[in-house]
Amino acid sequence: MSRIQQVLAKAERDGTTRRMAQGGDAAVADAVPDAPAFALRDTASAVDRRPLPPTQEVQASRVEHVEEDVVTDSTPLPVDGRPALDAVLNPLLVAALDPHSPAAEQYRSLRTRISQTESSQAIRVIQITSPGKNDGKTITSLNLALTMAQEFQRRVLVIDADLRQPRLHECLGLPAGPGLVDVLTGAATLEDALVEIPEHRLTVLRAGRTYERPAEMLGSAPMRRLVDTFRTQFDRIVIDSSPTLVSDPVAVASLSDRVLLVVRGGHTTKPAIARAIGVLGPAKLLGLVFNESASPQQAPYRQGA
Repeated sequence: MSRIQQVLAKAERDGTTRRMAQGGDAAVADAVPDAPAFALRDTASAVDRRPLPPTQEVQASRVEHVEEDVVTDSTPLPVDGRPALDAVLNPLLVAALDPHSPAAEQYRSLRTRISQTESSQAIRVIQITSPGKNDGKTITSLNLALTMAQEFQRRVLVIDADLRQPRLHECLGLPAGPGLVDVLTGAATLEDALVEIPEHRLTVLRAGRTYERPAEMLGSAPMRRLVDTFRTQFDRIVIDSSPTLVSDPVAVASLSDRVLLVVRGGHTTKPAIARAIGVLGPAKLLGLVFNESASPQQAPYRQGA
């Protein structure tokens, strides 16, 4: 059995029972050459906003090579007139709320492993998606972005490109406001749409108003120019995109350097993972993130209905 088949088989086994483990060490999935696997335990989807048990941990295995060269530029964005808002973070954003916890430490480990894949080539734009709904991609996106923002003199932008069900601003406790759609349609300036969260050193671009054809917008020339502009002004750009059930993530993948696929233990099926990998293609896939992964020796923890 190949290593990628082992990863998919693990996801299928995890899919038989929805569980979250409490205490102990999480099982780490084997990395594979084209699709390294991470196991993130005791995180949850953006829909579930209840606090996690106190003993939480996130496990990450190594990320492999990077193939693309991205030109960097240290020119800062103008900040005059850019709104700065106080965020009320979702309790699951442990990278900011509980930075000394084992879970936050493992997010830092994941950040480090991503950095180690770069060598002389930068991974500046990271897309995060999932095979289906409620897999935890938004919480993963924000925890990773918050962890990256804690690095010394790092400028980090997180973009809500899930134009069908945007939840990123809700997880940050931000009000709805102008965002990506408004900038691309000319309804708002970039300075008005970008929001600073100074206490967490994070810049946020919300999704903004709804748009009838999100895939066409995300694949448009203005979208590409916008991402190219961000490349020159931020060190890391994390894009939370729609699940691969729709065509939107494919458009976003063409703008990204690498893609992380979030799958959820006890929820995401093996065929769904295989389909998502097929839709995204192996070239851009940085790895698989196993959310709510638990080892069979641990007592199950189940969230309330």
